[in-house]
Order: sequence, then structure tokens, then C-alpha cells
Amino acid sequence: MTNFLFDGPVSAEVTILLAHGAGAPMDSVSMNAMANALSAVSLRVARFEFAYMAARRTSNARPPPPRAEKLIPEYRHAIETLEPSGSLIIGGKSMGGRVASMLADEVFDAGLATGLLCLGYPFHPIGKAEQLRTAHLASLKTPTLIAQGSRDLFGTREEVACYDLSPNIEMLWLEDGDHDLRPRKSVSGFSAAGHMETLAKAASIWAGRIALSRH
Repeated sequence: MTNFLFDGPVSAEVTILLAHGAGAPMDSVSMNAMANALSAVSLRVARFEFAYMAARRTSNARPPPPRAEKLIPEYRHAIETLEPSGSLIIGGKSMGGRVASMLADEVFDAGLATGLLCLGYPFHPIGKAEQLRTAHLASLKTPTLIAQGSRDLFGTREEVACYDLSPNIEMLWLEDGDHDLRPRKSVSGFSAAGHMETLAKAASIWAGRIALSRH
């Protein structure tokens, strides 16, 4: 059974299904900020947790995350369980977005989802820039928006510029943002709230555009 945490209008034209990152739950500070921003522009947001993370809520044990590939069936089950209002976009924060990207074309081809939204994609492990997690992104058919902080240690602007990515992938760069898309205001002048607003506006416009392209 998949338990969802919802934000935004019930009758929204677009629902965004988000999974969490490897180390923090679906109601982490960063995911709350992202969900609040997206729902503020009339998008419906549904969040869920993988079993290993949900187990941490009822036990003192902290089971580690499985390999991303092992989580694909859980994400697929969440899609099958969710009853979205309007069209569905899948995605998530960091690892959650990576898992969604692995089954995006499957559900896109089946007409179950119209797009993929990744919030801080983990292009490679920190400090291991040669271990790329991008092979499947080169041929991705699903319309995709990746929101990435320009100084994200999992993939900076300079690094990502060299990757072979599908033309269906659009990058939204948030200046001076880290892996949670947060900038250093004292350094760059940008604020976390401002970046969340930029993310939400861009996601809303993009979601509307891909919805039109399907008709």
C-alpha cells in the first residue's frame, strides 16, 4: 500500500508525483519547500516514500537505500495506485527523480504520464565525476525538466554541459544553488524563496506546454 502526502488543489489540471532522495523523507525541509512552491502555482503534488524510508518511521533502525534499479517496481506501483486529477508528471528529489527517470519512457509510452520533473538530479556520486548516471538520459523520449543548482556537487553546470543528454531534456539552472537548490544569499544575492518561486513558475509553464503538445 502506498501512502501519499498531497498539496495543491484537488481539481488541478496537472498532478506531479514526487519521490524523495536517498537520505531524507518525503516531508523533509527541502521537499516541503518544493511541494509548497509547486502547489502555490495550482499544481497538485503527491509525495510518497519508498519502503525502506517508511520503515524508518516505525523503527530505530535506519535501513540503507537499495540500489536505484531495485526501487523501480515501488515507483511503478505508486503510479498505478495514484488517481491523479488531470495529467500526470512523475519525478522526485535526487534519487527519487533518478528512479522516475528509469521508468519514464515506459509510462510515457503507455500514456500514463506526460513528463518527468527532476529536482536536483544526481548525475554522479559526490567526488566521483567519472561514475556517470546518465546513460539512459541520452535517448530519453519523455519531455523532461531538470532543476539543478549551478554548484550542485552531484553535477555542476560546467560538468553537465559536457554530458550527452536527450534533446527532450530541458535544464533549469538555479544560480549558486546546492543539491537542495538553495543559494548562499550572502555570496550570490539569490534567496532560497526566490529560487523556489523561479522553479514553480518554470515548472508550471513547462507542464502547460507539454500538455498542449500531447493534443
